Order: sequence, then C-alpha cells, then structure tokens
Amino acid sequence: MDSTQAPFTVPVVEKLSVRVVVDSFYERFLPKAEHPMAAIEHVGRVPGRQMTTFAAEWGLSLHLASVKDGAKAEFLLDFGYTPEILNRNFDLLDIDPAKLDGLILSHGHRDHFGGLDGFICQHRTRMRDDINLYVGGETVFREKWIGEKGKEPVPWGAIDRSSLVAQNVSQVCCDEPLDLDSAFTSGYIERQSFEKVSGGTLIEDDDDHFTEAERAGKLVLDQHPDEHATCYMVKGRGLVVISSCGHTGIVNTVKAAMAVANTDKLHAVIGGFHLGLAPNDYIENTLDELENMDPDVVVPMHCTGANFIGKMRERMPGKLVASNVGSRFTFGV
Repeated sequence: MDSTQAPFTVPVVEKLSVRVVVDSFYERFLPKAEHPMAAIEHVGRVPGRQMTTFAAEWGLSLHLASVKDGAKAEFLLDFGYTPEILNRNFDLLDIDPAKLDGLILSHGHRDHFGGLDGFICQHRTRMRDDINLYVGGETVFREKWIGEKGKEPVPWGAIDRSSLVAQNVSQVCCDEPLDLDSAFTSGYIERQSFEKVSGGTLIEDDDDHFTEAERAGKLVLDQHPDEHATCYMVKGRGLVVISSCGHTGIVNTVKAAMAVANTDKLHAVIGGFHLGLAPNDYIENTLDELENMDPDVVVPMHCTGANFIGKMRERMPGKLVASNVGSRFTFGV
C-alpha cells in the first residue's frame, strides 16, 4: 500500500457532474427539476432501451466527471452492494470504463464495496493499465461484523485485496488529504462536533494492551478511521463535499473538507449522512450546523433518512435537491 505525505494544494475545476449509478431509490416519473445553482437531470425511460430499466438497491455508487483547464477527469466513487446492480446501471448509463482515471472507496462497508470485485472483473480489460483504488486508510481492509442485541455477531465480509492485486489495481492510502488533479480527498476526518460515530459494525480489537489470547475473537465498535470524503473546488462557486455515508458525522465531514480546502464557501453537500435512525434533536442540531455553514445545494442520498429530508424541506427548502438513480447534478459553468 502506497502512502502519500506530499504537500497539498487544492485543485480547482470549472465544472463537476455527479451521476447516481446505484442508490436505494428509482422513480421513472419524477417531474422536471430546476435549481439556480445546479443543473438537474432526472432520467425516466432509459434512452434507446425500451424493454429495460434501472435497478435500485441498498448501496451507493457515484460517477464523478469534471473539467479542469479544459481537461476531463472521471472517477467512480463506491460500488454498491452487488456487482449485478452496479454493472447493469453502469451499462444503461453508457459510462465508458476506459475513461475512468481512478476508483475511490469511501469506507469498508459492503453496501459500498460489494460490487467492486465484480465490476473490476467485468471491466478491467477496458480500463487504463495504471488504475488506482483510493482508500481512506489501511484499516479499510479489516473484516466487518454485524451485531444485533441478543444475537451472535455475524461476519459482513471484507474487501478481497488479493483480487485487487491479481487484477493489477494498486491501492493508494489517503489517510492524509490527496490531490487527484481534479478531485481531492479529505484525509482523516476529525471528530470535533456534537456528532457521535454511527454505523453499528464491529471489528476485531487490536488494542495493544490486550494479550493475543484476549484479542482473539474480541469485537468492538468500529470508529471508522478510514472513512474519507471526496471533494471538489468549483471555480466561482465553492467547495463540493461528497459524503458517501457520513459515519463520522456529516458536520465533521464538511468541516474537515473546508479546513483542507482553507475555505468558508461551501457550495454543495452530497451523499449519505447516516441519519436514518437519528433522534429529532440530533437531526435539528445537524440542520443548525448546516444552516451556519450555508451550502447552496444539499443532495441527500442513501442512508440520510426520510426524517432529515422532511425537516430540511421545512427549514431550507431552497437548498434541498431530490436524488434518484440515474440522476445527474452539474455544478459550475
């Protein structure tokens, strides 16, 4: 695994498009939507494909396309739960794997890496030879477990690193912010707000004060040290922060990205905010913080939760933009 400690400079793009490849929701008959700070394209009937449609599942995958100094760059951020859904929608959206400049994994949960191996197996021969997978840290490769009260924890799998090596996909560690020449990663997300790390998965305890015998089989809550955000600075608009799940807190995530970019101009917040089970006061606190940071656009997806979306519609209706599988959101000129 490579590690990057080089001095960091925020790249600036003229335009960014975010396409929803996999998410939990698809509605063919969404009305046309407009927003003064973003171009919104919803897809109903798949063009040229009369007898098929998109599929949705619990998971997330986003295709990111930007233009910087006239040069185009494309990344695939996260890979949904299953390769069947990812590959199906990827094909229906007519995305070219040969144009991908890199792959990004936000964190090590199966609803974000589950389609990775199958996607690479299907498309590797058409991808660039030196394709990289950018991850938030070495701990992303740990086995995850799901625990439920009164039940024995069950394994939830881990990324197949041997398959990545076999397919000649290099893994690049981004525990520090990394300039991808168009996008940049946030690096480790500091826990500085009222938010609590959420998610519920378990990992094997590797704390050095336990003996080897004590560590064996001992599971503790995952603190998600390897979760990172993917970000863009859009010329004339400001910072776009893409939080795939936000286990470390969406407020922490945005503030970490703003600190890296050394900016107080927040243009858009996109992705999963992991507030589906959050109590009302927690959601209200989150909305208070978002109001203070004053983004132009908020696009909730995946694990954000209906309660947050409903309350945001009441408090900040002019900033809220609805998402859908196949939708594309474009920022900048």
